Amino acid sequence: MEWILIGIVVLLAFVVIGIYNRLVSLRQNVNQGVADIDAQLRQRHDLIPNLVNIVKGYAAHEQQTLDAVISARNAAADGSLSSQDEAKLRMALDGLLALGEAYPDLKASANFQELQRELGDVEDKLAAARRALNAAVSRFNTGIQSFPAVLFAGMLGFREADFHQLDDSEKGVVDAVPDVKF
Repeated sequence: MEWILIGIVVLLAFVVIGIYNRLVSLRQNVNQGVADIDAQLRQRHDLIPNLVNIVKGYAAHEQQTLDAVISARNAAADGSLSSQDEAKLRMALDGLLALGEAYPDLKASANFQELQRELGDVEDKLAAARRALNAAVSRFNTGIQSFPAVLFAGMLGFREADFHQLDDSEKGVVDAVPDVKF
């Protein structure tokens, strides 16, 4: 009888250890997703000063647009991942890219075109990172809610993760490549 009780306790310990390790792995995937979004946002923020400098050479009298982009970039760089600052930055960038239509020399600039292409690539990667984060969050939350993990997850300190939510101003634009017309 003693051996049976010891066997059950050992089996239960192995089950709990397995559940814990699986949930830790799933939580790390969520953390990686957040870090990937942060990296893409930083890359976007790093491209903006270069784009502004190129536009300055062609459209120096568009200072208000340039100032709006720099201001929005600085606010977004200091803000959180889900802040409205990213939406404001997106709108300011759209205004900056629209200057290409008003200035044919700017639109023809190889540097401007390359930066627009890079910005489009970053936006694609950012959208993919957001989708990957939401998939990781879904797997993590499912892992927590599945039997037998649901019996131990709370006791082991695991709480559901939040899906990446878009601000209302971002919905419908985040997954779209910037509309650049040449």
